Amino acid sequence: MTYPVPAYDDAGGPSGYTYAGLVVQGAAEIEAARTDAALRRIRFSGWIAPPDNGWIVVVAGQGDATIAAGRRGVLEVGGWLSAELQTTVFAFRVLADRQLAIAAWAGGTEVGRYLSDPSYASAGDSLDDEPVGVEYASAFAEAAGRPTASAELADLLGDRLDPDSVVESERLADSLRLLGFPQWLVSVSSLPRDIPAGPSARSLTRLGAGVGGLAGRPVAGAVGILRRWRPPRA
Repeated sequence: MTYPVPAYDDAGGPSGYTYAGLVVQGAAEIEAARTDAALRRIRFSGWIAPPDNGWIVVVAGQGDATIAAGRRGVLEVGGWLSAELQTTVFAFRVLADRQLAIAAWAGGTEVGRYLSDPSYASAGDSLDDEPVGVEYASAFAEAAGRPTASAELADLLGDRLDPDSVVESERLADSLRLLGFPQWLVSVSSLPRDIPAGPSARSLTRLGAGVGGLAGRPVAGAVGILRRWRPPRA
């Protein structure tokens, strides 16, 4: 699997990419249409891919920022979408390739949350750098329909990576493989160009603050200015 090759900071460690996305359960065009309509209602900015092996990938326009009305980031959109569609939704967020967050919901009920390094980008020094939420690996695997992957997923999520040589995109790629999700999610930083080992940009629906196509681009630009000053609540 191809994943982004990170840049390196002054200390020699990878500074990497920031990106986020959702994986929504759905194998039919009608489920894709319902996902599209729901995201338009909350003025989502990003891309929606066609169903792939029973799942619909939704890419956030900005990985660490507000991407929908109500000051929703990718985690808030994931929880809302699961409740709205009464389906299973996973959210994945990578910060500078140093921190991986995973959250999942089933029918609007939260399954669990995982954070690989709570200390990264925290406001203080009190947080530990040990992964939290590893105990939800089994619940994640069950929600994805891959219960036999729970032990291997737990080992993967519990591993402490060396930040000077390994990036979180690698952990995410392995997590997606174990859960049976499209692995091209790790390459979405290439958008709006084609995604390496994934779908062409032309095959994705692009929404700018809930407006599709070329018309959505100026809308997204105007709304994006306001959203930069209003980050997600959580």
